Amino acid sequence: MIEGAEEEIMEKIKKSKAKNDEMVKMVEEMKKAGVKVLRNNKWQIEDNLVLKKKKIYILKSKSLRLEIIQLHHNIPIVRHREQWKMVKLVTKNYWWPEVTKKVKQYIEECN
Repeated sequence: MIEGAEEEIMEKIKKSKAKNDEMVKMVEEMKKAGVKVLRNNKWQIEDNLVLKKKKIYILKSKSLRLEIIQLHHNIPIVRHREQWKMVKLVTKNYWWPEVTKKVKQYIEECN
């Protein structure tokens, strides 16, 4: 699923202290109850990661989210200013609220 430069990001995600209060409560409750899947597979915990619909949920960390966007922006297939391709690449493995909006914003602000 994830290779190369993304392996570093994976470690950062696992170690991230930037948590959404909602997510922390959900994960704590799931662990306490011994549940690994919640809401018809919509939310899961796997290898110390929170997954939403099998995509890695990026907790409330602007730096991690930016790093993921930058990583996908520099892929030759995306080409500059092709927002939909970049959104598709980012959301292949990752998700967070307003991910599409943040990708668009990044592209608009990029020189």
